[in-house]
Amino acid sequence: MMASTREHRLVETFVALTDTLVDDYDVVELLQNLVDTVVDLFDASAAGILLVNQHQELEVLASTSERSSFVGLLQLNAGEGPCVECFATGRQVSVRNPAEMQERWPRFANASAQFGYASVLSIPMRLRETTLGSLNLFRESEGELNPDDALAAQALTDVATISVLQQRTLEHADLAQRQLQHALDSRVVIEQAKGFVAHTHQVDMETSFALIRRYARSHQEPLADVARAIIERRLVLP
Repeated sequence: MMASTREHRLVETFVALTDTLVDDYDVVELLQNLVDTVVDLFDASAAGILLVNQHQELEVLASTSERSSFVGLLQLNAGEGPCVECFATGRQVSVRNPAEMQERWPRFANASAQFGYASVLSIPMRLRETTLGSLNLFRESEGELNPDDALAAQALTDVATISVLQQRTLEHADLAQRQLQHALDSRVVIEQAKGFVAHTHQVDMETSFALIRRYARSHQEPLADVARAIIERRLVLP
């Protein structure tokens, strides 16, 4: 029964991703749903997505918790780690244990150890020669993700990448980059709104984000629009 339910969730996720190919969608919400789902479906404790900005620098766009987001930011500041290598090579990077992390990326390994992560799988968001970023699964247990799960996670990532790049070609690279930058800029506004709501409602950052997402969903408005209304004092969440 559990396997059947899990398979059903996986199919639902593919359907949701492919729906974006024929309808308008919110890139931030799409990728946030993706990281939430992969943690539920696969053997991972947290997940995060890094996207490249117009300066060819990786930024955290979505994460399942403040913890995975913080580790991602530490990794970016260190300029090293499996997520960065995955983006640079366009290939999956699997790190099986803390010792391997320490040998390859000491600063990243130390940051990961602080949060209890023992292994990482980084999956490129890549279509042909274009790599947008990486989806990263953080695990508290040692070892590699089993091959079937790794394959399914790559397939979900591929569909998400196609969704982000839909109806765009290499001839429209400038447009694609502007749209990606808009998504990254939207995330900055959302982060500001999270901090504002956390302060005004006396809640932690994860609860703050959940409140903003719930309002956006119930009113069918893009996350960034709701966030902007909050920080501009045009909206007060109940």
